[in-house]
Amino acid sequence: MPSSCKDIRAALAQCLQESECVMVQRNSAADCLRPPLVDNLPLKCQQLKKGFGDCRRGLVDMRKRFRGNQPATFYQMEQTEASGDGYQMYAGKSAFAGGRGETDGTEKAPRDWREVENEKERAAAAAAEKKKP
Repeated sequence: MPSSCKDIRAALAQCLQESECVMVQRNSAADCLRPPLVDNLPLKCQQLKKGFGDCRRGLVDMRKRFRGNQPATFYQMEQTEASGDGYQMYAGKSAFAGGRGETDGTEKAPRDWREVENEKERAAAAAAEKKKP
């Protein structure tokens, strides 16, 4: 298997080995990935299963042939989970995490560039008026 999916595959295998389906109920990992047992897996394992499927699908996706398959690595997911930032399971950065910082609605709106330009022009005109005796 190409190396782009190895991290997420290893994370899925680890999650399955630690899941109740394998540890308590003594099912095989392959059986736990099939219905109806897949519904009893922890949410993290279900997300990893979906991410691994998307990664495998990306290997044959011709739209990704130039940039390559870029799955989210398990290490990145653990970091974002620990820091509290959101993450997108597959294909890059989260759409909502980190962009501008925290907003609570009390900050001032940025000034429009036209207002800034108008103030510069007014200041220049006032300075020119003062120079005229």
